[in-house]
Amino acid sequence: MATLQLRQLLFPVLLFCVLSAIPAVKCDSEEDNLLQGINSYRTSMNLTTLTKNDNAECLADALADQFKNQPCTNATGANTVPGTEAQLPAYPTLLEKCHLNVSNTRDGSVMPACVPNLVPSLVLSNFTQSQYSGNLNDTKYTGIGIGSENDWIVVILTTSTPEGGYSPASSDDAASLCSRTPLPSIFHLFFLLVGCLLLL
Repeated sequence: MATLQLRQLLFPVLLFCVLSAIPAVKCDSEEDNLLQGINSYRTSMNLTTLTKNDNAECLADALADQFKNQPCTNATGANTVPGTEAQLPAYPTLLEKCHLNVSNTRDGSVMPACVPNLVPSLVLSNFTQSQYSGNLNDTKYTGIGIGSENDWIVVILTTSTPEGGYSPASSDDAASLCSRTPLPSIFHLFFLLVGCLLLL
């Protein structure tokens, strides 16, 4: 009887052990909606769709994080920020964080925008009906990375060339695309589960 009560008391601890080992997953609905919209736009223009580029997404996330506390200043509620690299003193650090350098990003295009509440239709039109539409219509772009924070969303377009492919700065970094919390391996979870079970 005492063993049963002990198991009932320790079950929540076991559950907590397992759940705490799994990192929270960020909802990327804004990014996914925009990617779908941009690819639909490109299809309507008889252009190929853009594929996700994890390295560009890492940089887009880092840039959106830098912009997140800046207000939307345009009277229409949306604004774009051309020349992003020049406006961010931390740009080299952000490149380094994602294992990138200027030489493999120079042909890409960084396009930040601020749209209150990131309303999907306004976000899409802010890219397809602005100075950014020229980049979206350009056949040289083959990949995309999107990141968002608060009212800011950043789109990075990549090419298939070494100068715009956003490949890692060195082969040593190829396995580590972003400084994100990695998912625990199945073995770590297994040993954690066994350890917690031994407590029962």
